[in-house]
Amino acid sequence: MAAERHPMFDDLDVRALSRRPGAKWSRVEPDVLPAWIAEMDFPPAPAVREALARCVDDDLGYPSWDGRSVQNPLRAAFAERMGERHGWVLDPTHVREFTDINQGLQAVLNVATRPGDGVVVHTPTYPPFLETIAGMGRRLHPLPYTPDGESWTFDADRLDRELRERPARVLLVVNPHNPTGRVLRREELETLAHLALRHGLLVVADEIHSDLVHAPHRHLPFAALSAEVAARTVTLTSATKAFNVPGLRCAVAHVGAAEVREALAHPTHVYGEPNTFGVAATLAAWRDGDAWLAELLPVLARNARSVREELPPGVHYRVPEATFLAWLDCRGLELDTDPQTFFLKKARVLLNDGRTFGAEGEGFVRLNFGTSQSILREILHRLRNALA
Repeated sequence: MAAERHPMFDDLDVRALSRRPGAKWSRVEPDVLPAWIAEMDFPPAPAVREALARCVDDDLGYPSWDGRSVQNPLRAAFAERMGERHGWVLDPTHVREFTDINQGLQAVLNVATRPGDGVVVHTPTYPPFLETIAGMGRRLHPLPYTPDGESWTFDADRLDRELRERPARVLLVVNPHNPTGRVLRREELETLAHLALRHGLLVVADEIHSDLVHAPHRHLPFAALSAEVAARTVTLTSATKAFNVPGLRCAVAHVGAAEVREALAHPTHVYGEPNTFGVAATLAAWRDGDAWLAELLPVLARNARSVREELPPGVHYRVPEATFLAWLDCRGLELDTDPQTFFLKKARVLLNDGRTFGAEGEGFVRLNFGTSQSILREILHRLRNALA
């Protein structure tokens, strides 16, 4: 494993982690190492911790903002961040707040689609999105990612033909992609935008991992392609992944589609609002957390390379272009059971079952490498030994 070491991210104690009450560590037996749910083991950025402490010390009363007569400060902060990082100039009055990405997607599907409407999405994909589409009675229209050397590709011409025969209502673009870590290039985004315009699709762009793109790759917001594209796009994002605060439940949506924006406005309280802690943490992350993020990204890139170097023979892995997640192809192992069950039993490592990401996930597992060098070393050592 690469020798670079970072005290802020590598000085983790397994015993301390195992006492955490959150889902990642509390749902495993004491001898199991968790590498499943998309949550890093690192403490939050100092700016975030300080902002939360100030909330506790200063005021836990009603916030001054209410999203209507006084706008949530997240709206301006999101607009500032998109302008500074991506050159995307947006109207902050078109930004709305949600508790998380899933609520945002469900709210948009609720007002913009009907049962039976098709939702196009790259597969495999984030399990809660599949659950949302099925649970709301919408029709999944898969756009499969297929292996392309050391990356992934998709067939846009095939999608065009399919939409002519069976129209859909929404194109759900997860970029950067979970679980493959793929970052779409400008030309690919433009191809998808062209299809959305041709077939009258509302685009919902989940860009929650956009701050976790590894060099030399770059993230381009879907709505930044053009004013015409922005006018039919809802962009969903959050600071919770990159800054490791998923329990604070705070997300934003830039609702470029006017009819969706109007539909979400009534009734006023049905979708709720994020809490004071979530807003404070997000503001601190976006305005004062980038120095911490700049130190995190090389650690994640190092860990991504280490997974490649130390994986067991027979497991195929394409190094992700973003995120802290490794999508592992275990089909060549010819196991007697699914790989998640095998590695939990034989290696005492909990991974995500690829089948929960859709049919294309059969024979895959997802490994979370957002942890210290020593813990990742032990996880990979256990995986190798299980197959020895």
